[in-house]
Amino acid sequence: MALSIYNNLMAMTAANNLSGAYNNLATSVRRLSSGLRISSAADDAAGLAIRELMRAEVAALNQGVRNANDAISLIQTADGALGVIDEKLIRMKELAEQAATGTYNSDQRLMIESEYQAMASEITRIANATDFNGIYLLNGNLSGGDHNGKGMVSKGKLKVHFGTANDAAEDYYYIQIGAATASALGVGNSVADEGQAGYTISTQDAAQRALKGLNAAIVSKDKIRASLGAIQNRLENTISNLQIQAENTQAAESRISDVDVSLEMTQFVRYQILSQAAVAMLAQANSLPQMALSLINR
Repeated sequence: MALSIYNNLMAMTAANNLSGAYNNLATSVRRLSSGLRISSAADDAAGLAIRELMRAEVAALNQGVRNANDAISLIQTADGALGVIDEKLIRMKELAEQAATGTYNSDQRLMIESEYQAMASEITRIANATDFNGIYLLNGNLSGGDHNGKGMVSKGKLKVHFGTANDAAEDYYYIQIGAATASALGVGNSVADEGQAGYTISTQDAAQRALKGLNAAIVSKDKIRASLGAIQNRLENTISNLQIQAENTQAAESRISDVDVSLEMTQFVRYQILSQAAVAMLAQANSLPQMALSLINR
């Protein structure tokens, strides 16, 4: 290579090497400081696309867990109210048993009837008043019909959505809760048919028939509670599965996106040394034209 003062090729080569080493050093610093191997599409375009899809899936899965937990809270609210209704039905059965014996006169039996009907009215009040987040649970609104979520207020059975898509086999199922009013259970004078067992206990004969009607009411109520318990167990299993799925997806996203600190630190030290060496060589290369000037001055 000729010795010249117009073009210092050695200095240009050293400067180019310094620029490359310095850029690589800056990339290592960015990765180590952020903890991410991929912080822009330039780092790994395909990896970035996969990572963002995985992040969206993890976020949806975590929200699905919250949705399922909300559904469990809704079920527990309904079950708690049904537990109170259970107490009222037991008291009504006790009153019917009392009125069914012949040792009470008509006036005394009417007093028993008064409490009996009060218990029935309280059952209806509880059923109509029990709600979760403004959704009434035991008044029959969720007792049947196809789900319709096209309006501002959804109708029919309640849809619990927990999956990341909208596949009926994987992403949601329905909660259906039967009506638990006194008329729906067939007890009290709100029942349409006055001849139905459980309508009244004002006479000995009616009280004896009411015992059978109350048994049927208790069974109907227990079927609702059993259905809710089964759904709650199913939701708890769903939550466990969603949490495992979210954890594994997060781990996969981490392997794609996160920086390997030990490997990146090795690269950082390498580029740091190369940068220092390039700076030293650039200083030496910049001094070479002085050699040419020394020849001219002689």
